[in-house]
Amino acid sequence: MDATTDKDPLVQEQIYNALCYLGESEPEEILNSCDEYLRQHDKLAYPHRVIILKAMETVVKNSIALLDKSTAKEVVQDWQQAASNVLVAVGQRFINKVMEEVLTKFQPGILPHYFVMQTFANLSVSNGE
Repeated sequence: MDATTDKDPLVQEQIYNALCYLGESEPEEILNSCDEYLRQHDKLAYPHRVIILKAMETVVKNSIALLDKSTAKEVVQDWQQAASNVLVAVGQRFINKVMEEVLTKFQPGILPHYFVMQTFANLSVSNGE
């Protein structure tokens, strides 16, 4: 996964594809490995973090029926937290674009998802003056 930091988009795409391919046969192993890698590399640049998060999303979507319930819950929560953190970090420079995206998740008459609210709150805190 260290190769995700390679600046060549083709290398990054190959890493994403490899993670997804491995996730087809060993989804829990790949999800746990990605989760552990992201935890150990909390300073990983966000574009590179996004590659791993997208691979995790694809693995979850493609193997949701195969995942153990506890693994699915833990991974989805960790993935959502990591994605929220990415949005907050990007929002420190591009607050208008991130806010525009987050606000699309607010629908009249529907209670927003917990992580949407958390992201919204963390954006306001990180950009407060």
